[in-house]
Amino acid sequence: MSNQLRIGSSIYINYILLGMINLIIALHMGFLTEQLNTDAAAISALISAIGIGKLIALTFAGKLSDNLGRRPMLITACFLYVVFLVAIPFAPTYTIAFMFALLAGMGNSILDTSSYPALIEVFRKRSSSATVLVKAFMSVGSTILPLMITFFMARDMFYGYTFFIMAGIFLINALHLMTLKFPEANRLEEPKEETKQDKKPIKRLIFKEKPKFLREGITVIAIGFTSVGLFLIIQTWLATYAEEVVGLPEAQAINLLSVYSFGGFATVIILATLLDRLFRPITALIIYPLIAIAALTTLLFVESYTILIIIAFILGMATSGLFQLAVTLMAQFFPEKKGTSTAFVTLSSSIGFITLPYVTGLINRHIGVSYVFMFEIIIALIAVVLAAFISYRYRKVFDLEVRKPVMWRNP
Repeated sequence: MSNQLRIGSSIYINYILLGMINLIIALHMGFLTEQLNTDAAAISALISAIGIGKLIALTFAGKLSDNLGRRPMLITACFLYVVFLVAIPFAPTYTIAFMFALLAGMGNSILDTSSYPALIEVFRKRSSSATVLVKAFMSVGSTILPLMITFFMARDMFYGYTFFIMAGIFLINALHLMTLKFPEANRLEEPKEETKQDKKPIKRLIFKEKPKFLREGITVIAIGFTSVGLFLIIQTWLATYAEEVVGLPEAQAINLLSVYSFGGFATVIILATLLDRLFRPITALIIYPLIAIAALTTLLFVESYTILIIIAFILGMATSGLFQLAVTLMAQFFPEKKGTSTAFVTLSSSIGFITLPYVTGLINRHIGVSYVFMFEIIIALIAVVLAAFISYRYRKVFDLEVRKPVMWRNP
């Protein structure tokens, strides 16, 4: 196996495990409530601690990734997760468990700010596809974890075995990463003279003018926020809407979420196949929210379970992978600071994860769940406006007709 594929495999394995970690506290809530002598609300706060740790680490993770390189940061993230996964099943008090949850959140930020830039630098010709696949592997992890938990529960085995298996894989992966050679971080390729022997020149981005953080950067960061809103709100409230407004039984309402997740997995595979070949990330960032607006509007006027299944699948397809596309776009605008730019987009998504559930909860409490989806339509409209603006700036910043490696051209 080539060094390139080994790096990609290691990163994707980490994200399979991260897909499991995102659910592991919630799915072990009963065990942890008893172990830590607390209640479900406190365990929910434990999940929030992971988000807090993520925000803390974002203040330094991106810069360290750019300065120290991707490999040491990836290895650090693996070891932080090993500590978290081994410690939680043995945590004697809630305070100690909370501290280790903060550690897991820090590992998440370090993983993101090193993995996305590494994928972009390793798979230069297919960077958009490489980053979008992260979402697919996270979906694999979120599918595997319930099966593991069911296996151990059926045999009345200690719940911590799930944690220990994941810790073991992280440890092995960290040792494997130590043997790999990564490309130089943030290396900008120098242009090469094209010759007659160049039968298949590769289309690369060349700058016509230097992008500005307060213009292109802030816009992509805002897209990172809206991309989280588009899938998080649907994931949180779709089943509730189906039960309370449409009147579906609980089992059918939950089934809509499975269909939604399947649609998301399908679109990630489609994006990974077609991106950088047929269209650029910016195209998907415009088209997908438009599809979401149409599906959400239809959702508010139908009561047929069959049609709701179709809508759920379309919403899954239209709202998945957008965050990864925003990360790729940010790295294209600011290739000399990939780790730092990734940290900014991740920061906006973290703010979305913290604020949007609270805001939509208030909307549901005071005026009803239907208005939650009207709020979602507004977010989708904002996403379209942001994507249209960044598409305009994309054509201004990059010379899309030039077939040369990435370089700076003075305006």
